[in-house]
Amino acid sequence: QRFRYSYYDESQGEIYRSIEHLDKMGMSIIEQLDPVSFSNYLKKYHNTICGRHPIGVLLNAITELQKNGMNMSFSFLNYAQSSQCRNWQDSSVSYAAGALTVH
Repeated sequence: QRFRYSYYDESQGEIYRSIEHLDKMGMSIIEQLDPVSFSNYLKKYHNTICGRHPIGVLLNAITELQKNGMNMSFSFLNYAQSSQCRNWQDSSVSYAAGALTVH
């Protein structure tokens, strides 16, 4: 709760697994290169993604470039959490690395 965000999906089990599920849901949407879906994800879950604004700019730029015939794909290469939250006093930061490929 240190970051004032505490979404928790009990069906995922431990808190850190719920965090990972939510993060990977957002990562999957980013990989789809769909700015509207990413915006809807942020509105629905209020996930505190550092870089969400630059990611939105990138997704919109890609959409425009694809209209002009450019073919691109995005893949996440790695994901990690700074710690595994197991109770409400714990905190964690998630990290992800990805690559945009122009074909």
